[in-house]
Amino acid sequence: MKRRTATTLEAYPEDSLAELAATLSALRSPEQVRAFLEDLCTPAELEAMSDRWRVVPLLEEGVPYREIHDRTQVSVTTIGRVARVLERGAGGYAAALHRRGLRHR
Repeated sequence: MKRRTATTLEAYPEDSLAELAATLSALRSPEQVRAFLEDLCTPAELEAMSDRWRVVPLLEEGVPYREIHDRTQVSVTTIGRVARVLERGAGGYAAALHRRGLRHR
């Protein structure tokens, strides 16, 4: 992923992530969100995000990393990163799990 320098950061509004989040939340159906994501992201980005999300419910269920890898073919390194974010991140995974009725802990 490209990192922005201080000068390139100045070219973007501070709230661009907030604007993106508001746009996603304004979409009214999974089909609209999917179409937006397909327009916004590259196939590789969509695959990476989908892989991460597939891992989250399995981690929530307490499935061991190796078994998650065997089921999903997602790398153990990615699984570990997702686990750390699930535990210490901003709470987005937990909120999504809760909204989908998948929160077990």
